[in-house]
Amino acid sequence: MPRPHDAYANASRIAPTDPREFEATILTRAAGQLQRIRDNWANETARALRDALIYNRRIWTVFAASAAENEHPLPREIKQNIANLAVFIFKRTSEIESQHEPAPQMLDTLITINREIAAGLYGRG
Repeated sequence: MPRPHDAYANASRIAPTDPREFEATILTRAAGQLQRIRDNWANETARALRDALIYNRRIWTVFAASAAENEHPLPREIKQNIANLAVFIFKRTSEIESQHEPAPQMLDTLITINREIAAGLYGRG
C-alpha cells in the first residue's frame, strides 16, 4: 500500500529547490488532474477519478501531518488552518467517493482550494 509521503517522492523528479515552490507544484499538478477529469467527465473512468482523489488526499495527508508537528516553524494559527483545510479535503473526498455517480461539480471545491493555495505559495495570492 502506498504511503502518504509517496506523493512527495513521486513528484521529486520535478521538484524545485524551494519547498514552497515544490508544494505549489504538487498542488497545481493535483488540481490539473482533477480538472482534466472534470472537463472530460463523460469519457473518464472511475479508476481515473479514484487515482486523482487518492493523489490529492496523499498530498493533504502530508500537509496535515507536517502541520501537526510541534517543531514545524509555521505560526500555530497557520498550522491550524492547514489542518482544517485538510479535514475539509478529506470529508469532501469521502463525499465524492461515496456517491454511486458523483456529479463533476463536486470536484470544483477541491480544484479551487488547490489552485488558491498554490497561488499563495508561488507568491501570487
